Amino acid sequence: MERPATTQRDEQELRHLLALTLIPGIGARRVRTLVRHFKNAQSVFKRSPAELMRVPDIGTQITKVILSFDQWPQVDIILKKTRQIDASILTIYDESYPERLRQLYDAPVLLWYKGNTSLLDTNAISVVGTRRPSVYGKRVTEKFTADLVHHGLTIISGLAYGVDTVAHSSCLKAGGKTIAVLGSGIDWIYPSSNKVLARNIIDHSGVIISEYPPGTKPDASNFPERNRIVSGLSLGTLVIETGEKGGSMITARLALDQNREVFVVPHPLDNLQGVGCNALIKKGTGKLVQDIEDLLVEFPALQFDESEPIRAEPKWQDLALSEQSKAICKLLEDGQLHIDTICERLGKSSQEVMGDLLELEMQDCIQQTAGKYFHLK
Repeated sequence: MERPATTQRDEQELRHLLALTLIPGIGARRVRTLVRHFKNAQSVFKRSPAELMRVPDIGTQITKVILSFDQWPQVDIILKKTRQIDASILTIYDESYPERLRQLYDAPVLLWYKGNTSLLDTNAISVVGTRRPSVYGKRVTEKFTADLVHHGLTIISGLAYGVDTVAHSSCLKAGGKTIAVLGSGIDWIYPSSNKVLARNIIDHSGVIISEYPPGTKPDASNFPERNRIVSGLSLGTLVIETGEKGGSMITARLALDQNREVFVVPHPLDNLQGVGCNALIKKGTGKLVQDIEDLLVEFPALQFDESEPIRAEPKWQDLALSEQSKAICKLLEDGQLHIDTICERLGKSSQEVMGDLLELEMQDCIQQTAGKYFHLK
């Protein structure tokens, strides 16, 4: 794999590398070709037209846009914004860039991230599926995700509605680590309803990443492009539930192109949301999996953790709760309590506490039993 002369880039080298990625039509592969040819990004902008055109796949048009590049203020704005939002940039020339991703033909040159980047080089499975999963799809996602976590695997998904959200949430609930790959800038969580989930991923030693600069909106064209990262970071892709078209089918195809494993959950014939899964199985482009062993057997070289499952953290810790609701849950960690005991320990009246108790029940965090006793679920 090509690398510049030094792995210790200064701010100016990063600035010029970012500038190259912003040039319309150049693409990640040409950026890497130019950096390899001229040893670093700064040198690219100092070359004559003749020197640039001697580089393979760099023709007249690309040469013109490089030499006429004048968006340096925008480059500096992006770098400043990155610092302001407490994000960092990982480049393909960094030692910590994930090796599995580096192998891709069109590997992203830059990755913005928040969280634990050491996860990017761990054994991981991507879990993908429809944004409108059936009850069966949700249940299967929860089951497979928890089993994968209990065998020491990292979970990758795209933080989208549906299966993605269930996979990330189930991973955290099972005490695992997860990677969210965005189709927008790292400061633009989409859907917005997953902002708390994104925060929880980071807080629980996970990581969120994006190849798009801060401020990039979640444009529809970004999502198929980001799917190559979802599949590229993983040992294999598990397709939970999908129609015959859509992002999950794209991810499955990309995984095959990247020489990754594709695993598919079968669906009842009358479930239209799962026809894509059955089609993958029928065509022989994905392995039918009914349980975790069907998946793990494809990786005989890996040593999976067969110990007792990781103890899941209480569900309430993954939610955005009021301070009083958090206090109630902390009390109930020691066991079941009567409402009078809860009120006494909080120094509150029953009228002040009942609203929080009801809300916690609705969020499936606690359960009330006979005699107004409450316990964590």
